[in-house]
Amino acid sequence: MTQGMDRRPGRRTVLGAAVLGAAAVGLSGTARAAGHGAPYRELPVPTVIGHRGTAGYRPEHTIGSYQHALDLGAHIIEQDVVPTRDGHLICRHENDISATTDVSAHPEFADRRTTRTVDGVPVTGWFTEDFTLAEIKTLRAKERIPGNRQHNTLYDGRWSVPTFAEVLRWAEQEGRKRGRPVWLYTETKHPTYFRKRGLGLEEPLVALLRRYGRDHRNSPQFLQSFEPGSIQRLSRLVTTPAVVLLSTPDSRPWDFVEAGDPRTVADLQSPGGLKWIASYAQGIGPTLDSVIPKDAAGRLTEPTSLVRDAHAQGLLLHPYTMRNENTFLPADFRRGTDPNAYGDAFGAFRAYFATGIDGVFSDNADTALLAAADFGDR
Repeated sequence: MTQGMDRRPGRRTVLGAAVLGAAAVGLSGTARAAGHGAPYRELPVPTVIGHRGTAGYRPEHTIGSYQHALDLGAHIIEQDVVPTRDGHLICRHENDISATTDVSAHPEFADRRTTRTVDGVPVTGWFTEDFTLAEIKTLRAKERIPGNRQHNTLYDGRWSVPTFAEVLRWAEQEGRKRGRPVWLYTETKHPTYFRKRGLGLEEPLVALLRRYGRDHRNSPQFLQSFEPGSIQRLSRLVTTPAVVLLSTPDSRPWDFVEAGDPRTVADLQSPGGLKWIASYAQGIGPTLDSVIPKDAAGRLTEPTSLVRDAHAQGLLLHPYTMRNENTFLPADFRRGTDPNAYGDAFGAFRAYFATGIDGVFSDNADTALLAAADFGDR
């Protein structure tokens, strides 16, 4: 067997992570056992956020991926939402579904392939806003990066594209089954782009949050967006905890570009920018490189002051994204020459946890949970 080909978590790993995750949620009363939610400040630290479910083991943003992340013990499960032509919110990382569904194998949709400019970038493919929900439901999900994760292709075609309403029902059912709330972390994708197309994301998202009781500050729910304006809009409608996602320091949020706001992410990560974010949000989701930059060789250098500066404003930090494969790890934690083999992910987790971050998005929830347990046992 080629090195790195079999990366399924072992039974002991899965059971250990699942037990840790269930215990670490910290149920401390009948109110939580009844599913009434838990304050976000009482989540375990470091918090493990199942990135797109458990994208390291299952095709992302499928019920199978979400279920696996929950079974492994992830403290929170992430979704990204985009709209269909008829206004339903579905869970996809992008509105271009070329790489994450079998749409290209459907001749009836061949003429839907087109080029759109999304947040200033031309993209050619099939877009959710050109399909009704009924049409989306004829598609099947597949692995987005099969070159890196060949083992995930085993599950190609197994699941449909879920609506966010379906995920909320799933979370409610799993919460009743487990006697504790299932935490979700939901991102509005390209909100300015969709609002200009008459498909605003925030209002239908809020309607669903209210329907399922996830619209208040103690809800087992985070909201997130790369556009601060989307979080501001949401914060005026609900009190659900919210996080501003931050891209590379030299970039600008797309709503800033559209509005002519000259501020960059570096400005938002300054003490003044963080104070402004803290006026309407509870946390930030920076890149891991903004926490510990890399040198020209891809090795970690010294941590920045971002953790200290954000905590000074009372903000949580949930950076993104930890993955186990060499190709995604800092150079000092890669092992061997196979870019798709697992490297020293535990070493990388130790370095990032040592900065004081409050949690992390991870494609491999079991690895992250064991690393968090190791860190807590120091």
